Amino acid sequence: MDQSNKESPRAVEVTLRRFELSDVDAMMAWASDPQVAACCRWDPYESTEQLLEFLRNTVLPHPWYRAICLAGENRPVGAVALRPTGDPRRAELGYVLARAHWGKGVATAAVKRAVATVFDEVEKLERIEALVDVANPASQRVLEKAGFTREAVLRKYTVVKGAVKDMVMFSFINTDPLVE
Repeated sequence: MDQSNKESPRAVEVTLRRFELSDVDAMMAWASDPQVAACCRWDPYESTEQLLEFLRNTVLPHPWYRAICLAGENRPVGAVALRPTGDPRRAELGYVLARAHWGKGVATAAVKRAVATVFDEVEKLERIEALVDVANPASQRVLEKAGFTREAVLRKYTVVKGAVKDMVMFSFINTDPLVE
């Protein structure tokens, strides 16, 4: 991530809302960016039709997939999602953000807002996990600033786009204090 835009001392305000099909053009702006998709499991989208299909079949029916919007705006600049695991007490957090907003505190604000609401919205949830590529220190910093605990490096944990990756496991449990 570009570190030239340092986070301002004043906290960034974001809102989280459910996605709508009409968000496809705003989403395409970042979902088609190869740099944004580089650390993600998905490849950059090449067509609006592909993205509309993803919105219809995955995002809209998903129980906790939210658009990240800057305060006072309705246009999504990213997404944050909570994926269920086989255990109803645990879920995995993932997030993605348009490159224009990297290094400005937007992802941290979105993760903080998600954590502040998701325990009340998801029945039985006690633990949020986040897995981050060891080669993505900016995303690791987002989680640290949002109050997550770095637990371990999971060596050769997963394959992403054909490459075996070491991942850092972070967690936030329902008794952890929220970070302001």
